[in-house]
Amino acid sequence: MTDDAIAWTVRETSLGRLLVAATARGVCHVRFGDGDADLEAALAAEFPYAFLRRDEAALAPWSDVLVAWVNGCGGTLDVPLDVRGSAFQRRVWQALRAIPCGATRSYGEVAASLGRPGAARAVARACAANPAALAIPCHRVVPRGGDPGGYRWGAWRKRALLALESGTTGVPA
Repeated sequence: MTDDAIAWTVRETSLGRLLVAATARGVCHVRFGDGDADLEAALAAEFPYAFLRRDEAALAPWSDVLVAWVNGCGGTLDVPLDVRGSAFQRRVWQALRAIPCGATRSYGEVAASLGRPGAARAVARACAANPAALAIPCHRVVPRGGDPGGYRWGAWRKRALLALESGTTGVPA
């Protein structure tokens, strides 16, 4: 990959199609969807001035890890990231990566861990702006009451991911 390009691929998972995109520095975009055309259009909208090229081979090391994890093969999701966001968003995303697999935190708990106990809504907005599903595990953040809450890529996917991590079945047939 060159520094001025974003390579991308779309792979099938047990939770639908998964788009993985990366620069030479790391994964910059991961999102779930139902169709390749919609995923490609969303990528183009997210990076309107970038040179985008489909490159399955270049992304195989990272997309293989993400797909295997979603499909229940476990392992870690330690992929290099090249994501853009505000300083606060990057702090939230780093905190999300520290939540252990199988655990959840409330928005308020994440805010408190950042020294900003009154910033639960700002944490929720940072989760909603997360550019890299799975690699930045925003699905592990839930409302205080314990209900899974919403998820940018579908609440049913969030429930399935939480079930996968807890060892229960939650992937719809």
